[in-house]
This record gives sequence, structure tokens and C-alpha cells, in this order.
Amino acid sequence: MATCPECDAEIEVDEFDVDKGDLISCPECGSNLEVTGTSPVELEPADEDEDEDDDRDDDDDEDIDEDDEVDDADEDDSDREDWEE
Repeated sequence: MATCPECDAEIEVDEFDVDKGDLISCPECGSNLEVTGTSPVELEPADEDEDEDDDRDDDDDEDIDEDDEVDDADEDDSDREDWEE
């Protein structure tokens, strides 16, 4: 058992099922919590910045895909010009 640092709710967490650094959610208040210790299980509020960084990484990947599509379109236009001549 562990205690939510946000709402003091008892959270049933088996120390053998989690590792330090794992993220869990409090079933009572919905807070994102990070496992900071496993014997006994200790929880702290998770840094929200980590989630935002992950989102930014996804956005960067999308930009690369969009650029690739533009490059492909430019190549298609050059092929069309050859056919039109």
C-alpha cells in the first residue's frame, strides 16, 4: 500500500509490480504520480514537464513527415514537366 501525496488516499501498489521511476495515476484524485521508492513503495507528484517534452518530440516528428511529403511533391512536379514536353 502507498499513500497519494495529493489527496492522502490509500493506493494498492505491489512493490514487486513497480520500479523506481514508473508513473501511476491515483484512482481517487487522478493525479499523476511517480514511484520514488519500492520498499516500501513511495510516491511523489510526477513532473508535468516530462509529458510536455514527450509531446514536443511527437510534434517534431510530424514536421519531418510533412517536409518529406513536400519534397516528394516537388519531385512529382519535375516528373510531370518531363512528360509534358
